[in-house]
Amino acid sequence: MPTIPNPQRALAILRQTFGYPEFRPPQDEVIGTLLAGRDALVLMPTGGGKSLCYQIPAIAHAGTGVVISPLIALMEDQVNALRQAGVAAAALNSAQPMAAGRDIEDSLLAGELDLLYIAPERLLQERTLDLLARCRINLFAIDEAHCVSQWGHDFRPEYLQLRVLHERFPQVPRIALTATADLPTRQEIIQRLGLEEARVFLRSFDRPNIRYRIDAGNQGSRAQLLRFIRESHDREAGIVYCLSRKKVEETALWLQGEGIDALPYHAGLSAVERSRNQGRFQQEEGVVMVATIAFGMGIDKPNVRFVAHLNLPKSVEAYYQETGRAGRDGLAADAWMHYGLQDVIQLRQMITQSDADPARKALESQKLDAMLGLCESTGCRRQALLAYFGEQLAEPCGNCDNCLHPPATWDASTAAQKALSAIHRTGQRFGVQYLVDVLLGKDDPRIRGFGHDRVSVFGIGGELSANDWRALFRHLLLRGLVDVDPEGH
Repeated sequence: MPTIPNPQRALAILRQTFGYPEFRPPQDEVIGTLLAGRDALVLMPTGGGKSLCYQIPAIAHAGTGVVISPLIALMEDQVNALRQAGVAAAALNSAQPMAAGRDIEDSLLAGELDLLYIAPERLLQERTLDLLARCRINLFAIDEAHCVSQWGHDFRPEYLQLRVLHERFPQVPRIALTATADLPTRQEIIQRLGLEEARVFLRSFDRPNIRYRIDAGNQGSRAQLLRFIRESHDREAGIVYCLSRKKVEETALWLQGEGIDALPYHAGLSAVERSRNQGRFQQEEGVVMVATIAFGMGIDKPNVRFVAHLNLPKSVEAYYQETGRAGRDGLAADAWMHYGLQDVIQLRQMITQSDADPARKALESQKLDAMLGLCESTGCRRQALLAYFGEQLAEPCGNCDNCLHPPATWDASTAAQKALSAIHRTGQRFGVQYLVDVLLGKDDPRIRGFGHDRVSVFGIGGELSANDWRALFRHLLLRGLVDVDPEGH
């Protein structure tokens, strides 16, 4: 086990600069590894204290620590917080004036900086690499390292080139950090960044203060969201994720009309409006941000009390990362989701119609299946979530919807036969709602027009409700017994 070369120095920085009394495992071991000149890969849940793992050794050691970060807003937030703590920190990015960039470069050359934050595209410029070669660099920290994964939801092509750091600066230790990586992604990080000799620090992915709740149904999601906010998180900060920009705008406007202090955030808004809304969310209390996945990476607001999803996320990794933005202060928080069969169909169509190669499409389909499996699970949500990341929870958590209110289960074999027969008898050309109406024997002019009021399956499904039939079709999709027509026929 590496020990910190000067443990009292590191502990003094922790207490005096950052205000924490003691290290949390495995922070001290990670710091010791870096100060001993070794590489490290750190996998910790959101709010686990990853930043201190490179900030403290950068401050404790002579020279400057260089932090590669994918988002300008994240860099600026961290630099501002460090400066307030008395740390000499700066950021180089494309958004700053040329004169300001030159001043920072001069400070770097003069050895006046403890930490330099930089975007990967700026770092990879030959001019920047030459500049760093003239400085005393004590470590490289690669934040959000899962961005290197070509199969991941946050892929950044520039991250693939960061292996150059090992080639150009072989004596400088590197630390790669992420809060969300399954086993294949971890292996990809190691391989692509050349971290084969790195010490791996894996902390439990469990966020015990977050309660997971997933509701299914095609209708009433807004009303359920409003009830959830009013009953559980009135005037508290939260994030509501939607799949499309249009739904973000509509939901934010609707919540405002219901008296909720809600703001929209998506890539289609102007940079000024995005910055203004993010600033309000960060600085004010009780603001609810309605957003696409464009919002969130690097958001460090500790008292977000809930994260809600009005659509199905594309993968378990995305769900874990997004829900992980709740409760970073360690206090009780909620992860609430409402999704319907239409979400599954829409996401499957997006995958099928994309320009990705077949291998990529197959992997995205597998990830969507895993996400749907988590949603349709009748067991402990936390056990299922952690199992996806290769971690076993010995006992059910007692703090998710399925533990608190165990769902009723039933033998659906006969109903499944009826559903599959309905698909076949109607020519495999119709959506789920139409099939449900046929099974329930609804008097509908469209059904009569196609003659489906005369097929053998018409009206044979009266033993189940429409919601039960939709749940069954979701399970048929999950199990691969039915598929989505990408043309929507």
